[in-house]
Amino acid sequence: MGTGEFQLIERVRRVLGAAVDARLIAGIGDDAAVWRTGGWTIATTDTMVDGVHFRRQGVQADAIGWKALAANVSDIAAMGGAPSFALVTLFLPQDVEPEWVEALYAGFRACGEAYGVTVAGGDVVAAPVLAVTVALCGEPVVFDASGAPLLLRRDAARAGDAIAVTGTLGGSAAGLRLLLRGDDGARAGLAERHRRPRPRVDAGEAAVRAGVRCGIDVSDGLLQDLGHICAASGLGATVRAGALPVDAAAAAAFPDEAIELAATGGEDYELVLIGPQAALDATSQALAAPLCVIGEMRGGDAGRDVQLVDDDGRELSFERRGWDHLARAKETR
Repeated sequence: MGTGEFQLIERVRRVLGAAVDARLIAGIGDDAAVWRTGGWTIATTDTMVDGVHFRRQGVQADAIGWKALAANVSDIAAMGGAPSFALVTLFLPQDVEPEWVEALYAGFRACGEAYGVTVAGGDVVAAPVLAVTVALCGEPVVFDASGAPLLLRRDAARAGDAIAVTGTLGGSAAGLRLLLRGDDGARAGLAERHRRPRPRVDAGEAAVRAGVRCGIDVSDGLLQDLGHICAASGLGATVRAGALPVDAAAAAAFPDEAIELAATGGEDYELVLIGPQAALDATSQALAAPLCVIGEMRGGDAGRDVQLVDDDGRELSFERRGWDHLARAKETR
């Protein structure tokens, strides 16, 4: 195609133009859309395709179901909301057995029970390749005095804001590498991080209550996703490599590549939260595991890029900054 995923999204946004419906307060460009229908609805959708996001022959069906729903739950979490109802569209080749489909939906059910999501319906269509599309709705959980929802937005960063992340990074990417080489037993925890991620709905809600107004989930890679914040907010960002909360098991499995995995690997589905230090501190106090501050937002003439620097302030660079669905990929996720 010759056009990257995010460049194509921007072209689509230009074609559609600015939203004219006053009920829509967050549209293309955030982790999920938000509109008002009596109350307020947060909505998102995501698709996983065999051979692109997973390999059916090498992954348990219930794990595919869990991850397909969890990826959408994470988008709702990245807006500071709570997920509620999901619709599932299943694109089904003729060689898929009914028992496989039942196991897939058992994964949907298990993830839904963990995060308060009900699969309310959907569609099944014949297709040449297996794919799963989930559309998920949720609701805001915090409101201002006028009744308007308080959300985490990509365009709400301010110069001088601290950048923090939940949990650890690099575990999912390390797990994928192990799975691709057929190593699923020695470090099963990493494989499980990749197969069954745990979205941070709790952290999104705690951040909004604490006064944080900017966030995104780590789905395509920390540097790639933080770049979306920079573009939306018109700022730059500096991230300190030595401050990254690298997954310990990932560091043990790939000691020479641990920083790269944490910075670019993606699919950890942790949250990047950006705001005043006091608000981030209040968020940490509300969570069982504290946030890790990894950098700060830059204004002025700093540009809209993300810089990863070592302890001496020298910039580090990697072949790629994360996952782009429309760029040539080296690995199936």
